[in-house]
Amino acid sequence: MKELVAIAEQIAARLIERKQTIAVAESSAGGLISAALLAVPGASAYFLGGAVVYTRDARRLLMEIGDAEMKGLRSSSEPYAKLLANQMRRRFSTTWGLSETGAAGPTGNRYGDAAGHSCMAVAGPNEAVFTLETGSADRQANMQVFAKTALELLLKNL
Repeated sequence: MKELVAIAEQIAARLIERKQTIAVAESSAGGLISAALLAVPGASAYFLGGAVVYTRDARRLLMEIGDAEMKGLRSSSEPYAKLLANQMRRRFSTTWGLSETGAAGPTGNRYGDAAGHSCMAVAGPNEAVFTLETGSADRQANMQVFAKTALELLLKNL
């Protein structure tokens, strides 16, 4: 967690300096992204909310993304990660939206992605999407790497 918080401290400094805000939607990172951002003192100045969107019901209830919006999309993909990031940004009226979706392991997901697959996206003044393949079935290690990579993607685009 210390490694994640070190990155989050850099993000927090930039967001606070610029008076910008963020909301996070994560799946296979399990809340680690939000936890890192919230571990920094003064997080209430920039962190407006987050959700662990782990199931179809969570996507529908927490994100208000129904089957119609998912037509032609699948979870654990760059287009879906982009949709999540934009939806968080819109719903919370934040400067930035950050999302992560994937397969932590020890097995792959029902879409055919192997364990260690994650897609993440940043929505805001700069936008970016990234796919990570760790090649590992270690669930906890993957969750940590997914969170770290998402935070680094955000920091790079701030």
